[in-house]
Amino acid sequence: MRCPQCDERETRVIDSRDLDDGATIRRRRECAACSTRFTTYERVEAARLVVVKRDGTRQEFDRDKLAEGLAKALTRRPVRDDAAEQAADAIEAELRASGLSEIPSSRVGTAAMDKLRAIDHIAYIRFASVYQSFEDLEDLKREVDTLFTERGNGVGTK
Repeated sequence: MRCPQCDERETRVIDSRDLDDGATIRRRRECAACSTRFTTYERVEAARLVVVKRDGTRQEFDRDKLAEGLAKALTRRPVRDDAAEQAADAIEAELRASGLSEIPSSRVGTAAMDKLRAIDHIAYIRFASVYQSFEDLEDLKREVDTLFTERGNGVGTK
């Protein structure tokens, strides 16, 4: 590790601590040449996830983009402020756990709709109306009727 002050390569570790339940290691270091102390963080670099779009193009998975889409659907809904962030984290964890490096965009969209359906039905309908490109009111009505049926059978939360 290079010293940020003098660019010397010789540094020694003074202290190490686990952060984020062991996912990150914080190290205090000291430069052998100029005695400057500085902090470094070590994290395991996760494998890249690539989303394969409908047209065949590939794009690196963007968790922040997913979280923004979920947050838009959840706007002004009576849910926790961090609901979109938690849902995005859960979806990313599911995708990484699949062991695949390339994921179809439809899988990401379906996972987002499943999470929203469990969090808030109105947010789910908002997201689904854009994601599924409802053609007319009949499509929207059919989806709402499905939610009512599920709620009557004790499925879903709202």
